[in-house]
Amino acid sequence: MPGCKLLFIMKSIQYLLLLISGSFFVSCKNSVSHTVKDYSGWSAYAGSKDGIRYSSNDQVDTSNVSQLQVAWTYSSHDRDTGNRTQNQCNPVMVKGILYGISPRLKLFALNAATGEQKWLFDPAVEDTSAKNDPYAFFKVSRGVMYWHDGDDERIFYSVGAKTYAINAKDGKPVRTFGKSGYIDLSENLDRDGDSSLFVASSTPGIIYKDLMIIGLRVSESADASPGPVRAYDVRTGERRWIFHTIPHPGEFGYDDWQDKEAYKKLGGANSWAGMSLDEEKGIVYVPTGTVSGDFYGGIRKGKNLFGNSLIALDASTGKYIWHFQVVHHDLWDRDLAANPNLVTIHHDGKDIEAVAQITKHGFVFLFDRNNGQPVFPIEERPVPTTGLPGEEVWPTQPIPSLPEPFARQQFEPGDVSNIDSATHVDMMEKYSKIKYRTMFAPPSKEGSWIFPGFDGGGEWGGAAVDPASGILYVNSSELPWALTMIDVPAKTEADFTLKGKGVGVYGKYCMSCHGAELKGNGSSYPSLLNLEKKYNDDQAWKIISNGKNMMPAFKQLDENDQKALLAFILNKKEKEPASFVSAKVKAATGPSKEPLSAVIPDKKSILDEVPYTMTGYNRFYDKNGYPGITPPWGTLNAVDLNTGKLLWKVPLGEYPELTKKGIPVTGTENYGGPVVTKGGLIFIAASRDAKIRAFDKLSGKVLWEAQLPVPGYATPAVYAVNGKEYIVIACGGGKIGSKSGDQYIAFALPDKK
Repeated sequence: MPGCKLLFIMKSIQYLLLLISGSFFVSCKNSVSHTVKDYSGWSAYAGSKDGIRYSSNDQVDTSNVSQLQVAWTYSSHDRDTGNRTQNQCNPVMVKGILYGISPRLKLFALNAATGEQKWLFDPAVEDTSAKNDPYAFFKVSRGVMYWHDGDDERIFYSVGAKTYAINAKDGKPVRTFGKSGYIDLSENLDRDGDSSLFVASSTPGIIYKDLMIIGLRVSESADASPGPVRAYDVRTGERRWIFHTIPHPGEFGYDDWQDKEAYKKLGGANSWAGMSLDEEKGIVYVPTGTVSGDFYGGIRKGKNLFGNSLIALDASTGKYIWHFQVVHHDLWDRDLAANPNLVTIHHDGKDIEAVAQITKHGFVFLFDRNNGQPVFPIEERPVPTTGLPGEEVWPTQPIPSLPEPFARQQFEPGDVSNIDSATHVDMMEKYSKIKYRTMFAPPSKEGSWIFPGFDGGGEWGGAAVDPASGILYVNSSELPWALTMIDVPAKTEADFTLKGKGVGVYGKYCMSCHGAELKGNGSSYPSLLNLEKKYNDDQAWKIISNGKNMMPAFKQLDENDQKALLAFILNKKEKEPASFVSAKVKAATGPSKEPLSAVIPDKKSILDEVPYTMTGYNRFYDKNGYPGITPPWGTLNAVDLNTGKLLWKVPLGEYPELTKKGIPVTGTENYGGPVVTKGGLIFIAASRDAKIRAFDKLSGKVLWEAQLPVPGYATPAVYAVNGKEYIVIACGGGKIGSKSGDQYIAFALPDKK
């Protein structure tokens, strides 16, 4: 492909000219003055509180990276391959101690130079209410927060809805914090009756002075919990401030809502992906997700402020400063899925203290972080507005003129994979069944392509930024997903069995992930067929009520719905009427008089106002399991934030069997993010082929790679201890068909003899 090679050469020359011209902001005479930061450690999630995933260590550089070898390996021995445990943790390193999390959410402290365990905290021992439940700790927690004041050192980390304060020296709970060592994030949400709804913290918050600022993960359905941002006292666990992401009366943004009762009944707009902090200015930058539920907005008309927004708040008080909404009235699950990056760039002859926010749909939104003004123009462009009956699609969406997108954003017939001619015809037939292919096509019964897919584009692994150049590095998955809507299944008429009622319960809560036929879609959304052969009632309910990995908990189901759902998914063979139907009702209705809903009124829920559901999260794979689009299927990208130009794009990941056939490296789906170093390198695992790689940050050339036991679906940590540089990756696997693992592997240069 000569054209691609020419483009690559031109981009490389452009990048080198940028270097030679001295346009790096750090060399400019008019640079903004700020405190020189220490990036030699890894003291916070994403490396530092500005969220840039950068290491100033340069012992490992482009000239010697090929000599990297395993320095130590640590295993927690708690993976569960059968249940596909995961580990997406980006550990922190402080004072020579590495703090990380295991697949079953055990917190540990290691000697960062040797991997020797110093202590281990097991939440299963602490939480007596769940100690007999083998699935209670099958969740995901991506990292921890570190705080200290003199000799008082604490690690804060979350296990589902509980956020623990752990003594960093001995691994024991700090009993003076909260409820004898933890706070319950399901409490103090400023809305009555929400304590039974699913909330968790999958990504750590951020520490500002004596405050722990934290967001929430909530469910994706219309009855989700609200998702406020809150700050807690690090010493006592007392809530110090709250920012309502669905505004309450009298708050900024409340008048934006057509439904003035929205704050009482709607949820979501939550910050689940982490946040970033300008510690000098005391400003925290918070990205948010969709107002629930994801694919039908007839119950939440309007723009839906502060859903899908980047919000700047006063870190001391939670007071609003500015915001920008990157998707209006989201109908496509376009959460802001990664923390923003704070960096100073040089643009139009001046330095700008900027904040960059990557998105699932492949954009980088770039703002002046002091006032929220876009660095490059952002245009409100018309989009299709013909939605499902009851829907009111917002007529425009914001599109940045620059930076250039880092992912493809259109999936046309010519893009359908032809890597295997034997399957191309089949893939074209499947492609043609989905009607709409433009970005922001509203959900429909005819179907639309979501590209990049629901998992991005950019995702929770986030982007890395080199503060010396203002170059952003971001990985992207490029896999189409199909979105098709159907009517919410009605309860079976004249079927008074538990199983009959369970059809409706399944349609409300489960179908969007596991599909109308219970077949699921890959390991992330497993099939529920023949589930009765794997679990009994008690085991199945424990998973449903507690959640597992990325599946939310459904504790809010009442006893009737619980029994009905289990009867349906476990395929119970029963012919008797449901036990909760009274004899009077049975006698009055007879065997076939009225539908079940007429005689057994459900507990009223906002879900009853949602007439449609999706058929499942459907990845577009061919029969061999390869993405059904022309490669690359996963990429690593360099974007110059100073000019907005895409400098280079290279495949990330490989299918060796395709390479052996002479097919150029395709890239793979990827989860986890990159780290960029002063030594001229980008370290990233993330790929499906279970490798960690080092790329030259100037050219994107692979300089080193190492095989991991399972994929490292996490972001590496890079730090120095006693003058030696280490690169550490959590190898958890467990997604998209990968085996599960429980190892952390550290790489370093060999000691000089």
